[in-house]
Amino acid sequence: MKKLILTVLVASTLVFTGCFKDDDTPIIIEEVTIINNNSGGGGGEDNIVAVTGAISTNTTWTNDNIYQLNQKVVVESGVTLTINPGTIIKGSPGTGSLASALIVARGGQINAVGTPESPIIFTSTSDNIQVGETSGTNLSSGDRGLWGGVLLLGNAPCSFSGDVTELQIEGIPADDTFGLYGGTDETDSSGTMRYVSIRHGGALIGEGNEINGLTLGGVGSGTVLDNIEVVANVDDGIEFFGGTVNATNLLVWAQGDDGLDIDQAYSGTIDNAVVVLGDASDHALEIDGPEGTALGSFTLQNVTLIGNLDTEKGEYADYRSKARGTTSNVYAYGFKDNSDVELDNNAVSQNYLDGFLTFSDWQITGDDNTIFVEKVACVENCDDEDEGNDVDEPIITTFTDDAAAWTTTVAQDANTVGATTSNLAWTYANTAGGLGF
Repeated sequence: MKKLILTVLVASTLVFTGCFKDDDTPIIIEEVTIINNNSGGGGGEDNIVAVTGAISTNTTWTNDNIYQLNQKVVVESGVTLTINPGTIIKGSPGTGSLASALIVARGGQINAVGTPESPIIFTSTSDNIQVGETSGTNLSSGDRGLWGGVLLLGNAPCSFSGDVTELQIEGIPADDTFGLYGGTDETDSSGTMRYVSIRHGGALIGEGNEINGLTLGGVGSGTVLDNIEVVANVDDGIEFFGGTVNATNLLVWAQGDDGLDIDQAYSGTIDNAVVVLGDASDHALEIDGPEGTALGSFTLQNVTLIGNLDTEKGEYADYRSKARGTTSNVYAYGFKDNSDVELDNNAVSQNYLDGFLTFSDWQITGDDNTIFVEKVACVENCDDEDEGNDVDEPIITTFTDDAAAWTTTVAQDANTVGATTSNLAWTYANTAGGLGF
């Protein structure tokens, strides 16, 4: 039988009056030793460092501890949080204002640099993973919403409705100013995240509003995002709200909504990404465009999409609301016969016709270019959802016919485009999901 002996080593209360307004919880940092005595032998000892609130001085988290996020933990402007390779961070359960999350506010920095052998792991307190391990044994890809997620917020440009220059990120109450993102600095840096795994998140923070695994709000090109994995998140895996950050070697597995989501004129490059749908997943890709007059153009390239026959939805991709950019070198397999790549409305169809939205070099297993469809949601006397104007006739393109020029049907594993999956062999999804990278 497993016995837990909890000894409080340090308990200190630090009260900050700056930016926490949504509850009256004091900011507590406490270090707890958990001694695990297992009757089967091999007992171990883990230090649990529980953190709630603001990180207001440069701080380092080390891999001989497990750091427990209790409610929101915010890296304030001017402060750097360094996380050493192999460090485990666990989020506590909770919803609404009590949801746990790590937030890097505008002007703050995260220096989370793991290695393939010692990735940095964000997971739930329900996970029985211990210091020195890369996975536990009691949770699976079906365990979602057990804590919140990770949010990076920056000063890079975004396209907002009304052409405002900053906005409150979804999931953070409006009176918490650390939730603001957006600005004018395209090269802004929020730090570095490399070889980081984020698991079992997406806690509910409001009706129908869950936290993404990794949320990127107005993050600039000075930020380094490389080898990031999100597993079993309730909402999207990784969502880009505007910004100019480039991201390489991404993997999303078994998300509850969309795998990679682009919004608000995100204008960076996503290169070498894999999305693996689970039994509750919706789209592998959801691509939105600008919400204001500021325009931007994304680049999405070298992508592998793996479908799931058990999900009720499970689409390849949905291009919506004036999306602008290019999607190239995509390999997709394992999807249902009725799954599609969709132009969702008149505005995005017009961008396709005008050459602002382009596609090239797709290889599909089990289907052909007929997966590319244009949605006609409105035929006459209706409002265009993006312009607010009456539209008597929908815009009809030759999207399906055109797709024959950029789509090839291939046998599984006979692809010559898509992600270099061996770059992601280090991931938990590869081992636990049996992907064979």
